[in-house]
Amino acid sequence: MIKIPERVGGLPTLFIVAVLIPTALAALYFGLSSDVYTSESRFVVRSPDKSSSGGLGLLLKGGSSGEANEGYATHDYMLSRDALKALNRDGLVRNAYGNDSVSIFNRFNPLGSGGSDEQLFKFYSKKVEANHDIASSITTLDVDAFAPQDAYEINRRLLVQAEALVNKLNTRAREDLIGYAAKELQEAKAAASTAALALSDYRNREGVVDPEKQAEVQLQMVSKLQDEMIATKTQLVQLRAFTPQNPQIPVLQTRVRELNKEIEQQTGLIAGNQKSLAATAARYQRLALESQLADKEMAAAITSLQEARNEARRKRAYVERIVEPSKPDYPSGPRRLRGILSTFVVGLVIWAVLSMLMGGIREHRD
Repeated sequence: MIKIPERVGGLPTLFIVAVLIPTALAALYFGLSSDVYTSESRFVVRSPDKSSSGGLGLLLKGGSSGEANEGYATHDYMLSRDALKALNRDGLVRNAYGNDSVSIFNRFNPLGSGGSDEQLFKFYSKKVEANHDIASSITTLDVDAFAPQDAYEINRRLLVQAEALVNKLNTRAREDLIGYAAKELQEAKAAASTAALALSDYRNREGVVDPEKQAEVQLQMVSKLQDEMIATKTQLVQLRAFTPQNPQIPVLQTRVRELNKEIEQQTGLIAGNQKSLAATAARYQRLALESQLADKEMAAAITSLQEARNEARRKRAYVERIVEPSKPDYPSGPRRLRGILSTFVVGLVIWAVLSMLMGGIREHRD
């Protein structure tokens, strides 16, 4: 059995193992680690609709708003595989985190075996942080990289992609909102055109423009004929009473007969047969009513389309940059001295605890 010496070079072996070796390894790790640079930007997703978003307003709206929803959407997108795929289209992310200038302790795929997309996504997720503040709706984007330009470029591209995402959501919402209203308008126009053509065909086929107005004209004509017949009969009665042999009597009798025929004919045009104005009025009124309803539906569809366009303009969201991506000129990490000192202090604590335990074991044996 190999006996471990209690002291090496005048120092307790336990102190060397628990304190010096970990501290030396920490100094080696932090000394060889690459500098980390952080690029920060801030943005907010806004909409022209400036409706109240206070506590009571959010409560009445169910605790959320369109701006908040799109803010969360951009937040989730930046940490997604789709965002990484778009970023790495020209190899930006792989080159930024996996080039030879990066320390082997920090480099992506240090063994150079290629590295899968899933491994790259896990590495990327640790380097990109997006925090969405619910109260202010501001999203803070922090990107860590091993070169200032890489951190800045990744941050800048993510903002561009977030703007493209919001524009895509705007386009989809606008197309859905306006497209449905436009489709209704086209259907209403087609219905109005069909109703107008049906009414026009009926007028041409039956030879009427407006049965009710034409009936009024016919009734006025019948009324005049009746007045004329009354006057003729009155004159005929007078002639028979005072001059029975008057040669005008046969003429007046013939005139009365003709007036009766004309009245019957004009009355028949108004009512009494299948071609009368009364018979065509019902069909005409139905067609006219259908045409009027179709016109009203078309007018309502035009109004709905205009309201849909206004609503789409009000709900259009856009990314407003509050703070542009920064170009770091000083590394944010690693904090080498703090890391080494922390390792040294923790080693001292472990050494002290182990020393007390081993001292207690020796006393128990003695």
